[in-house]
Amino acid sequence: MTTPAKLALEDGTLFPGVSIGAPGEVDGEVCFNTSMTGYQEILTDPSYRGQIVTMTYPQIGNYGVNAGDVESSRPHLAGFVVREHSRTQSNFRSEGSLSEYLQHWGVVAIESIDTRALVRRLRSRGAMKGVLSTVDLDDASLVRKAQASPGLVGRDLMREVVPEGTREWVEPVSEWTHLAGARGQGPEASNQRNGKDNSNGPHVVALDYGMKWNIPRHLFGGGCKVTVLPGTATAEDVLAAEPDGVFLSNGPGDPEPLEYAIHTIRGVLGKKPVFGICLGHQLLSLACGAKTFKLKFGHRGANHPVQRLETGLVEITSQNHGFAVDEKSLPAALEVTHRSLNDGTIEGVRHRELPAFSVQYHPEASAGPHDSHYLFEEFLRAMER
Repeated sequence: MTTPAKLALEDGTLFPGVSIGAPGEVDGEVCFNTSMTGYQEILTDPSYRGQIVTMTYPQIGNYGVNAGDVESSRPHLAGFVVREHSRTQSNFRSEGSLSEYLQHWGVVAIESIDTRALVRRLRSRGAMKGVLSTVDLDDASLVRKAQASPGLVGRDLMREVVPEGTREWVEPVSEWTHLAGARGQGPEASNQRNGKDNSNGPHVVALDYGMKWNIPRHLFGGGCKVTVLPGTATAEDVLAAEPDGVFLSNGPGDPEPLEYAIHTIRGVLGKKPVFGICLGHQLLSLACGAKTFKLKFGHRGANHPVQRLETGLVEITSQNHGFAVDEKSLPAALEVTHRSLNDGTIEGVRHRELPAFSVQYHPEASAGPHDSHYLFEEFLRAMER
């Protein structure tokens, strides 16, 4: 027996469908992701906190789920929307179905809606607040709830996903990522150190703002000793760990309310090499004097073209962000290193005088693409210098 569900947008648009997850009701910003694979990584990416994620690829779940493809301890998104979820799984690594996974973790999810119409509306009008429910199917009530929901701007979502305490990271990159990176583009291919003792390697302190686990896997795979600190740590906490380099992770939501994180970054700049990804890129830019703005509908997917300005080469990248660095506010100390070929926005910066750089996209991407693994090697070289 199927359970009805309904998605309502703040502009009054309604999408009736069928529940494939847990019963309940959630609100969040409705966004879309253009990836064909990697749905389990999307579900467990803490950067999606406060968002209802729509997959544009029509069938999701056909290779099941497994414990090795997670990016955190549990799903963090508010809700999940697909055109059709697969009721059968064809993959020897599968340990269960997508629907079972969603129900186990209490994720409210819907299928059998016209995701093309939904995505076209979000592209034309911009990301909107929404409500996804299996318990309240009254149209007017759902629209009112969507309009009254808090949205993302001005909220500190990082505190909702940041871990407690310090952690020494010792998990290597998956053997499947290792095989995919065997072209020599990533540290896991060039150093062959997965599973070995990295205690004498470069010591990286990773500030976890909602970090995808494949990031410390890559750092560890490159031979680094990795210490993970919560994103609320102070500069004194970071420097007391005596790192050779500081990594700034991805994370959810609006970067500008995170004044404490910006203050910490200012306290380590010039003292240690710094490398930031996604939210870490935005926070590094803010710490240097730039500003950020909210994109109309964000960049989310595994097929975004980015040009590396130094070489002119184009990388296919994985992205997940709804905010970007405002180029008009960029201080003279920062130079643009990467640019989006879809809308021209900044995708990477480098400090002109200090050993600090960052990118807006995800070079650690799992299940891919792997074009940008060289950035981890650049960070290693910066620590060696």
